[in-house]
Amino acid sequence: MKEVDILVIGAGPIGGYFSKKMSQLGCKVLMIEEHLEIGKPFQCAGLVNPSSMEKVGLYDTVLSEIDGAIMHSPYGTTIEIGKPNQIRTYAVCRKKFDQAIVQQAMDEGAELWLNSKPLDTNYLDDSIITELLVDGETIEVKAKLLVGADGAHSWVRRQHRMGYPKEFMIGYQVEVTGFETKERMLEMFTGEDIAPGFFAWAIPNGDTHRIGMWSRAEDLDGRSCEELLNNLMTKSRWSYKFEKCKEIGRFCGPIPAGVVPRPVQDRVLLIGDAAGLAKPTTGGGIGPGMAQVDLIADELNEMITKNKLAKKILIKVTKKYAKAKKEFERIRSLRDFFVTSRTDEELEEIFRIFSKPEVIKLINEKGDIEKPLSLGISMLKNVPEFRKMAVKAGFIVLFS
Repeated sequence: MKEVDILVIGAGPIGGYFSKKMSQLGCKVLMIEEHLEIGKPFQCAGLVNPSSMEKVGLYDTVLSEIDGAIMHSPYGTTIEIGKPNQIRTYAVCRKKFDQAIVQQAMDEGAELWLNSKPLDTNYLDDSIITELLVDGETIEVKAKLLVGADGAHSWVRRQHRMGYPKEFMIGYQVEVTGFETKERMLEMFTGEDIAPGFFAWAIPNGDTHRIGMWSRAEDLDGRSCEELLNNLMTKSRWSYKFEKCKEIGRFCGPIPAGVVPRPVQDRVLLIGDAAGLAKPTTGGGIGPGMAQVDLIADELNEMITKNKLAKKILIKVTKKYAKAKKEFERIRSLRDFFVTSRTDEELEEIFRIFSKPEVIKLINEKGDIEKPLSLGISMLKNVPEFRKMAVKAGFIVLFS
């Protein structure tokens, strides 16, 4: 029987980052990954914010530096936010990025098994036993702590009945050549017929672009994500932007947003997307996942050393990021207020307000892809039109 301090299910960017941090603190860590290769398949837009990139230093995986966004309303109002050569986010090669983070963990002493998946778990007094299928062979691993870093469809979460994220969005994107836009900028498109309740995007990806959209199943009204993305590229007022595009790949997958009801059990911990830590505004999970790991690593290591990992202990350890649950709910409320609950006509009015120079200045000063709450509150407090809308909706009480 293999014995370790921590068994991590899932060797993506958050599983890799967690394994690196815990290995640095002296824990014996084993990562398992169901696929034969790290970083495939990937299902996200591949954006990494500057603060997260600084934590791992993987600038050689960057395909494009992005300074801002060109945002389009349903009826053609366009606003541009960001400043030249002030990087707001990076578009990375997810395969290289994920592989490099896992390699960093291995350099710190963590072990990796590929082509491996969990089958069952059982408790002993001082540990949790996980039965794995590794290259067709059944192997048992004894660990003090089992960590689920296994994404939106987390086996660990289901196995231990830890609940589900508050929302599941569906993301769909294609990679194309031939899309032309302003350098170092991404584009965002809104409208009921292309991304109901949310937005579509065109993200520079080196020599290509990732064109995608996301939405909730209940907002699709029987339509497929492929149909909506096709509407953007062939039928919308912006279709001319896509006339020279040639598809070279496509990706889709669920985006969990909203911390699960029970992110810990006895000797079990969820992190990253498995815990529902994707932002309700953009679906990004790398930044929140890394922040979660940073908050709990030291205290968790202390409890692993003492082998005190009952549910009540892990609740205390994770209390520092429990406030993320409340923050995500406030962010979701802001998202619904500004975008998700709006008709196309109401969105047009919001874009008209956004387009005012004083509002764009506020966005450029307060805007942070990882911290949308402060920007949203500032707009509600400082932009009279938004404040009136919020009061009328009975919404301002959330921010008093």
